[in-house]
Amino acid sequence: METALNFNHILLFKTNISSNKGKQLLHTILDNHPAVQCWNIDMEDSDHVLRIISETLSHTQIIEIINHHGYQCCELI
Repeated sequence: METALNFNHILLFKTNISSNKGKQLLHTILDNHPAVQCWNIDMEDSDHVLRIISETLSHTQIIEIINHHGYQCCELI
């Protein structure tokens, strides 16, 4: 029997977070958020891709959190 993989809980974003200051801010915000299971940001990618694993947060909620702290963030489709 094959099990279908569910990737709905993996959220991908394009951001403008390109500095260590921005990455440190993410550590502060996301490491302490109870609904974030895991996250990482690719600082080498031109889109500074942020990947978040969460069973309960939506793309909109993450975008609001990041934008609230002065950075740009949009869903990668």
